[in-house]
Amino acid sequence: MSVIDATVLPGPEAPIDKGGPNQPLLIVKDLKKHFPVRGGILGRNKVMVQAVDGVSFSVRKGETLGIVGESGCGKSTTARLIVGLIEKDAGEIIYDGEGLGDVLSLRDLRRGVQMVFQDSYASLNPRLTIEDSIAFGASVQGLSDPLGRAHSLMARVGLDPARFAQRYPHEISGGQRQRINIARALAMSPRLVVLDEAVSALDKSVEAQVLNLLADLRAELGLTYIFISHDLNVVRYISDRVLVMYLGEVVEVAPVDAIWARQAHPYSGSLFSAMPSMDPDTRTKKPPLTGDPPNPINPPSGCRFHTRCRYAEAVCKTRVPALQPIAAAPDHLAACHLHDLSSGHEKAGKEGLL
Repeated sequence: MSVIDATVLPGPEAPIDKGGPNQPLLIVKDLKKHFPVRGGILGRNKVMVQAVDGVSFSVRKGETLGIVGESGCGKSTTARLIVGLIEKDAGEIIYDGEGLGDVLSLRDLRRGVQMVFQDSYASLNPRLTIEDSIAFGASVQGLSDPLGRAHSLMARVGLDPARFAQRYPHEISGGQRQRINIARALAMSPRLVVLDEAVSALDKSVEAQVLNLLADLRAELGLTYIFISHDLNVVRYISDRVLVMYLGEVVEVAPVDAIWARQAHPYSGSLFSAMPSMDPDTRTKKPPLTGDPPNPINPPSGCRFHTRCRYAEAVCKTRVPALQPIAAAPDHLAACHLHDLSSGHEKAGKEGLL
């Protein structure tokens, strides 16, 4: 496996660290995206699907933030909002201290933030060769020597340029295509890479190789990752912190070891208890969570999880819980009235519920 040529990547065009090491690379504040859906007779009634509704979080420089949650909770929509593939309805996206639309342009944001998608074939242009696919973004951005960057990155992700440069996407395997997508994302020397189910479609042996490749690239290039996945074991392996989403909202954020030791939100506890165990004596006798998620067109009032929560109280139906630190753990945040010290509803620690 070749080493990246320092004269090609990262080159003199590499983004500058403007905010310093203590400045979060990405800050998302109250991000919202509602999609219109028409229904009724002749489609005259228009309602809104609340895909992302007030999401806030930050990503520190050099870390990997894992995002987990059920299908339809808003993970992929959040990712597409961050990279500018869809336009937000409200909220702020701040990249290295600069707000999108204020100081930071969408072109500059896409230079610093790139994305790797789940479907490795659909995300590549079938009419472009591998080298052209990787070089295209760098060429559009006016970076130096796009083909040189493409060949250097192909070698770094484990594909020989002499063999693969002139091939087309349908001529290589799924694992090789995902390596190409990673190389394409790195061609513009980004600092933040969003990985949306980037390894979920791969065989387990190939998945392990790609995960190790991502870890090596993060260390060598000083990258920051947002890693979206349904596989909690993969999230635990690669992430530093974990963010849990439910029905368009953030319900818990914590360091990976802390959330594996104790889930502060009932939904997180149900999600983690659904993981299969390798111990034959540990059997799941009843479903950890029953019922389907509520309709995102008309989500429940108060805490959106209260319709499926066995600990729900009257306050959960009427008041939206704030995302705040739990007792004795300032870096462990949960949006749950069980941990609301200000209103006297904190009882999870006393009763050992979570």
